[in-house]
Parts: sequence; C-alpha cells; structure tokens
Amino acid sequence: MSDAAFFWGSPNWFWPAVATGAVALVVLVWSYARSPGRLGLRLTAAALKAAGLAALVFCLLEPLWSGTRPRPGANVFIVLADESRSLQIRDPGARRTRAEQLAVALAERSPWQTRLGQDFDVRRYGFAERLRSLDEGEPLKAEGLGSALATSLATLGRRFEGRPVAGVLLFTDGNATDLAGEAVEWSKLPPVYPVPLGGDDSPRDVRVEAVAVSQTNFEQNPVTITATVAAEGYDGRPIAVELLDQSGKSLERQTVEIDRRTSSRLVRLRFRPESSGVSFYQVRAAAEGEMSQFDEAGRVREATLANNVKLATVDRPRGPYRVLYVCGRPNWEFKFLRRAVEADDEVELVGLIRLARREPKFNYLSRAGERTNPLFRGFENPDREAAEQYDEPVLIRIGTRDETELRAGFPKTPEELYQYDAVILDDVEAGFFDQAQMLLLERFVARRGGGLMMLGGAESFAHGEFRRTAIESLLPVYLKPGEVEPGPARYRLSLTREGWLEPWVRLRETEPDERRRLESMPAFQTLNRVGRLKPGATVLASVTADDGTNLPALVVQPYGEGRTAAVLVGDLWRWSLSRAADADDDLAKAWRQTVRWLVADVPRRVEIEVRHPRGENPQAVELRVLVRDDKYEPLDNGAVSLAVTDPGGQRQTLTAEPAADRAGVFAATYVARQSGAYRVEAAVKGPEGAEIGRREAGWTAEPEAEEFRRLRPDLALLGRIAQETGGEVLAADRLEQFVADLPNRKIPITEPWTYPVWHRSWIFLLALACLAGEWGLRRWRGLP
Repeated sequence: MSDAAFFWGSPNWFWPAVATGAVALVVLVWSYARSPGRLGLRLTAAALKAAGLAALVFCLLEPLWSGTRPRPGANVFIVLADESRSLQIRDPGARRTRAEQLAVALAERSPWQTRLGQDFDVRRYGFAERLRSLDEGEPLKAEGLGSALATSLATLGRRFEGRPVAGVLLFTDGNATDLAGEAVEWSKLPPVYPVPLGGDDSPRDVRVEAVAVSQTNFEQNPVTITATVAAEGYDGRPIAVELLDQSGKSLERQTVEIDRRTSSRLVRLRFRPESSGVSFYQVRAAAEGEMSQFDEAGRVREATLANNVKLATVDRPRGPYRVLYVCGRPNWEFKFLRRAVEADDEVELVGLIRLARREPKFNYLSRAGERTNPLFRGFENPDREAAEQYDEPVLIRIGTRDETELRAGFPKTPEELYQYDAVILDDVEAGFFDQAQMLLLERFVARRGGGLMMLGGAESFAHGEFRRTAIESLLPVYLKPGEVEPGPARYRLSLTREGWLEPWVRLRETEPDERRRLESMPAFQTLNRVGRLKPGATVLASVTADDGTNLPALVVQPYGEGRTAAVLVGDLWRWSLSRAADADDDLAKAWRQTVRWLVADVPRRVEIEVRHPRGENPQAVELRVLVRDDKYEPLDNGAVSLAVTDPGGQRQTLTAEPAADRAGVFAATYVARQSGAYRVEAAVKGPEGAEIGRREAGWTAEPEAEEFRRLRPDLALLGRIAQETGGEVLAADRLEQFVADLPNRKIPITEPWTYPVWHRSWIFLLALACLAGEWGLRRWRGLP
C-alpha cells in the first residue's frame, strides 16, 4: 500500500458534530461538578463518558482511509537465481554451500514467496551460461560453467519490455563472466534487488586470473607469457608458478610470495617454442606442495582447483618468409647476411646481385659481330636473345625457386614483387630502377604491407641519388646531398632509449650483459649522414664519432600497412671479423632478429581472426577469414572452408560466408562445447577452383576457470546494479520484511482502496465499552 491518506466521508456534518460534542461536554462537566464523591473518581468517570461520546461524534463524520495498492496479478515480479558452479563454494565458517543457502531461501513454501504470489505474477528464471525458465518448485542445479549475469538481465529487459515489471529479485554471488570491462546500461532495467550469496571472508584459494602472450623477434626467448597470479589465505606461503607445454613437459618454474597487501603478482615466463604454428601452453599455480584439494587428513586445502590452470595460445606464423636482397655489386654484407639467414628455417633470402653495369668494357675479349656480353660466353644460352646484352646490367640470381624468377631483373609487376615479404636495398643507386619500379615498391610497402630496409652501402641514400624519388618517401629520414664518410673516422655504436625497449635490437637477456656487449663491439668506419628524421620515425641505435657527435645509425618507421628501416652504418661486416674464434656470432644473430622484425607483421593472402562476440552464449566464437588476390586486393568470390578440431580431437567442417561489414572477409560462427584448446584451419580456393592458401589459428575455451576467477562475492557490482536500476541490496534474512513492504514501493499498475473507519465494529465496541464502564463505575461507587 502506498500514498495512504485520511479524510472525512461526510464533511457537511462537521459543524453539527462539533456543536453536539460541545453541548455534551458542557452537560458532562456541569453534571460531574455537582456530583458528590472524590475528585479522582469523578474525573475517571467523566473521562470514560467523554471518550464514548467522542467516538460516537467521530462516526458522524464517516472517517475514511484511502490509498493505492498493487492490483493482484497485474504486475510481474521476476525471481532470478544463479545456477553457476561458483555456488558450490563453501565460505569460511559456513555450514552450507552457497547453493544450499539458495535452496533454503527459495524453499517452495517459504512465507515470503506465498505473500509475493498474492500480489504479483511471479516469474522464475535461472541463469548460468544462458537464461532458462524455471517451473515452481524446480530444484536449481548449480552446475553451469559461466555466469551470464549481464546478458540474462538484458534478455529479461527485452523480453518484458513494455510490460509492468515491479522488480527483479536477484540471487547471485555477483561474479559475472560476461562483462569483460564493457559498460552496461543498467538504468534501462526494472528495479533489481540483489540478494548476495556468500560471506565477506574469501576462501583459501590460489588462482591464475589471466594470461597474456607477447611475441618478439628476440632469438633467445621470443615468447613471453605474462600471468596474473592471485592468492588468498596463503600469506607468506611460497606460490609455485609453472609453464608446461602440450605434452606436460615443464618449461619454466618460478616461486613468488603473495600477501594481503599485494593480493596478486605478475609472473613473466619466457621461452622459445620448438616449432612454429599454433601451440598451446599451460600456466599452473599452487601453493608449494599443494596440487591436491585435500591434505593427508582429508581437510580442504583450497576452495577449488578449477582456477589453478589457464591455457595460453601461441601462434608463431609459419614461413617461409621470402626476402629479396638487391645489391649493386658483390660485397661482404651480403655474405654475412646470407650466412645468418641460412640458419633460420622460416626465412628464404633471394639475392639479385649486379656484377656489372650497363655497357661494361669487355671489348678486348669480344669477337667480331658478337652482341652478347662476353661474361656469359660458355654458358648454355640456346636463345641468344635471352642472354644479357651489352646495354643491360649483368645480374646473378641466388636462391630463386626456379629459372624464371627474377630473370628480367627487378620485378616490374605487382604479381612478381608481391610474392616477397620484404625487400633489402644495399649499395644500389636510384638509376637501377625506373620510375614505375619505384612506385611499385612504394605500393608494396604502403598497400601490400611489406617491409623495406636500406643498408648503408657506398651508393645508398643520398649518394645513390635517391633524393626526391618515390623510394626516398619510404625512408624514415630525409636525404641531403653528401657522401659516405669513410675512415679514418671511428664510430661507436650504442642503443637509444627506444632501442632498449625493442627486443629485436638487443642481443642479450639482461641489461648489464647487453652493455658489456656494446662496449666490446668494434668501431665502424663508414656512415651515411642524412638529414632530419621524418614524423613518426624512431632512432633505435646511434653512433658517436671521435669528435663526440651523436648521429643516427638505425632508424625505423611505419609506412602505410608496412614498415621501413634505414641502416646508416656501411661496414657492419667488421663486427663479425673482429670476434674471437670461440665467441658467439652476434652479427648473425642481429641479422636474423632484424630480418624477422622486417617480416613479422607482413600480411598473407589468407589471414584468420578469432573473435569472441558478446552475446547470450559466451562460448560462441566468430571465425573471420580475410582473403586477398595476387595483387593483395580483397577477393570476394572465393570459397572458404573451416576445419575446426575440438579438444577431444573431433573435426568439424564449416563453410564461411561473405561478411557484410568488409570486402574480402568470410565469416562463420562456432560454439565451443568443451573446455580446452581449439584449432581451426582455413582453406581458400579462388574463382577457378585453384587453392589460394591455408591458414591456421587457435583459441581456448575455459569457462570454468573464468567462473572461478573470483571467489568472494562482488558486492560492488551488485550495489552498482541496485543503485542504477532503483533497487536495493537485500540480506537473505530480510526477504519477508522486504516483500511485506513491497506494496509501498513504486509499482507500475495499482488500484485505489478505501477503508471506512466509522463502519468498523471496533469503534462502536469502544464507545459502548467507555459508556458501560462509566455507568458501572457510578453504580459501584454510589454516584448519582
């Protein structure tokens, strides 16, 4: 009931009633003033008679109470109960689990449910991974692998939109698994009244809350898994964190301590995968010596072990990455670069080396009437027109796939150039390329997403006359007229602040070791001096000249979809020549890491992305495949099939359909039914039926670990939901009081009610009792 008010049913009788009461009061006073007897006795009898007469006069005005109340059965009231596995937790000091406490609160014949059903149309629902309707008296399962709290409330809001919903009574621990930092518009929901399940004291627990994978081109330990490990109830106890591969082999183990002040720790686990492609790793944490839930005496060590392990997905893209090395003359730099890359199975280095420029002076060896270059005399050239002429440069090809690759020199079409992932230019002048080839190289970086690196040879940068060309626009530095400065200058190499942050620039795992390595490096004697840096460029390494001048040595920048780099030192080969016979070949390692960086993010014709859209089913993933043609333009008329392998080894094939939001993208949805690691392989065929490529990806489904990510009830979230919806957080022992007071709250549909006070028997009995009491008192004491 709400808005109750008191008013008179017959206000026109007000003054007659006042007059009647006044006359009766005067007569009563006059009568008892003349009556003999003690004063106290007379006052008591007069008061009784006055009260009886007042009650009769009060009834003349027909007093009424009036207000509004919920119309029975017209308003919906929702009872929503959590059915997730986190309710199986037993809080410290509690006799029952949270699920058992919920069963007691929702007992079929509880008084508050009976009273609630009298005034409202009660709808009962349960939720775990999804929302479901409950029949009256149906037991709750508490076996769900997720807590779709926000999704369930939003679904109820949409389902009952436009209908009179008085409120939602929410029984949960508040540990939602479908929020992930997303802002939810709680204000659009009806009033929510959360009933928290669980105590304030957190159970004993060690858990891996999250894992993040970062990959670098650092050759020694290229993968770092950062794990957030939390523990409660283990102050001062060592917590063991272990990294295991797919076969269960331990790769790294660390021990940390977590107390109440820190509550969680970041643990970094570094390792080198044995193979490329998609692989899965386990991060496991537990108190030292506790990988069982029970000790020898059968006592519980941890509340649950479901959150002690978390999977990490590592995707080391498979090659081969093809790198085109273009050089204007044979040099030592190519020798050391090629030797270094040969040790990397994922990189193929293709060399295009010019032995002689156009019209070389070999006439003293020529024969009369001979047009072809004498350098190639004796080789099998059945087609004389295919042999290098006097007006063509003499080129050799190293590492090509077949005899036709690069036969005409530097590529002239996108199809020829786009088969490479990166291009390295060394000691070659701008005149080696025509204008179309320079523009093609610019599109190769900007649109295809390839990498470009220019090395500091004698005919590179400004000395190679690249100023005001399309290739200069790619470089991270502006060029200025100048020449390579050979010795006797000496240049000492060092890393900049930004260079220290790039793993591929460093060669040692620790800073002291890296500083010692830099100090032991030989001085270089050749440097290309350039102009200002371009906006967005970053200097990762610099050199210090004999006069103390600090000059850039390694500069990088993003360009369009790709990246470019400028290595301004021209004699890196001295680095390897100066090392001891038994020392590590740091130059080879540096070249491998640099080439890996150059091709690390180069897109392929087929790419696959695994998305986790927010919806009613948190285990659903969207598999999106981006397909490009040989010119790296979006391809819409291909055929994409997806082969998904679940944790049990079962294989399912899906057909991806073109996506509406982006050209060249094909999408399909897959719902994970099991916990564990999933793999997907995309096979793409072109319009003619020929296979374009394949790509593999992976993801993990760990609903149980996410469900137990937090064991203490999330009272802050429940309080925010109640505040923004206009509800209130309730204790389980206040449900009867809440339901009794519910009609006094704001209800959508109400009806008026009127309570006639004067028409009730109790008021007449009151008047009769007062008058009879006055009469009996007078008779008893002998008053007239």
